[in-house]
Amino acid sequence: MGRLQEAALDLYLERGFEQTMVADIAGRAGVTARTFFRYFTDKREVLFAGASELERRALEALAEAPADASALDAVTAALDAAAEVVGGDRELARKRQAVIRANPELQERELIKLASLAAGLADALRQRGVDALEARLAAEVGAAVYRVAFEQWIDDSEGGTAREALGRLQPMIRDWAGSSRR
Repeated sequence: MGRLQEAALDLYLERGFEQTMVADIAGRAGVTARTFFRYFTDKREVLFAGASELERRALEALAEAPADASALDAVTAALDAAAEVVGGDRELARKRQAVIRANPELQERELIKLASLAAGLADALRQRGVDALEARLAAEVGAAVYRVAFEQWIDDSEGGTAREALGRLQPMIRDWAGSSRR
């Protein structure tokens, strides 16, 4: 994590998100506000800086999934790659999530980022020839599973990575998908 992100997260936890200004973040990081704006469009984006990388990696993984993979399997590969981006720094993720959970505006921003991921996955599935409804459903289910796995990982006191938390949910989804065919 960069100096700006670290400074912002510390200040958000100390003072609250609303009470923290860009100038405060820049000062804590030892840079100017102008430098801050070279990296982030606003103070909210400090918390979501990895979202575009996460989405990019997920879409790459989906594109690399075997041509005969089901929509669910392709989305699973995408989410596995997304979980890799999150990494294993649970304490950092907990701090970030504490700030988001305390602020409805940030919760909304997080949901928008998840919706963007789901829309990107659905579009990529359609480009693979998957029916539009199936693509949308697989993508939305995938985004929901990713969110639940991420929250479970943050709240879990045991070790492990976000990827492992996601892996624990995937068999459940496969069972549900399989039971719907009966």
